[in-house]
Amino acid sequence: MNVRVFLVDDHPMFRAGVRIALADNDGLEVVGEAATGEEAVQALLGRKVTADIVLMDMQLPGCSGTEATRTIVDGFPPGAAVPRILVMSVAADDDAVVSALRAGAYGYLVKGAPREELIRAVRTVAVGGAVFSPAVAARLGAYFSAVHELPSRAAFPHLTDREREVLDLLARGFNNRRIARELVLSEKTVRNHVSHIFAKLQVSDRAEAAVRARDAGLGG
Repeated sequence: MNVRVFLVDDHPMFRAGVRIALADNDGLEVVGEAATGEEAVQALLGRKVTADIVLMDMQLPGCSGTEATRTIVDGFPPGAAVPRILVMSVAADDDAVVSALRAGAYGYLVKGAPREELIRAVRTVAVGGAVFSPAVAARLGAYFSAVHELPSRAAFPHLTDREREVLDLLARGFNNRRIARELVLSEKTVRNHVSHIFAKLQVSDRAEAAVRARDAGLGG
């Protein structure tokens, strides 16, 4: 499998280092580079280059990496092959990581990660997996364990925790594609969850499910 990689970083030396690291591996090919988010959006959505993976810095001049990620992910038409975004950044605070995931990123590596970790991350994301540096994974675990329990547990005890999360986002008006991005799931998995929710709540459509959810305190 040949993996086409597009680099987005405003530091030429960093891009050069990543390019050299990837070039030494069979099946990995750097197909383009950008120094700003705007350049990345124009290249990818303008179909000037076709990439499987985008290595995206968060701290970019002008359009941020988060904004560029969201624009790229949302900009492809339904059914199109959307490049998977893998963030590489010096910042690993909770807000930066969660914002990147919500924008559609598949993983988050801290700059300075070992070369082997970078190569492994690119290959994993290329086949649909999610990857995080150890420090980022630890922060995510602490972040989500600190999030209070959804208020729907008492109202919907027959729903699983994941189904409650999906119902909460559905009640906010998110479509399946957006829910999949928020929860880092495939759209097929989200559709299955939505079907199970409809059956368990005995509702016929999203509007009715959303009303039930809001009555229980979700979707706020």
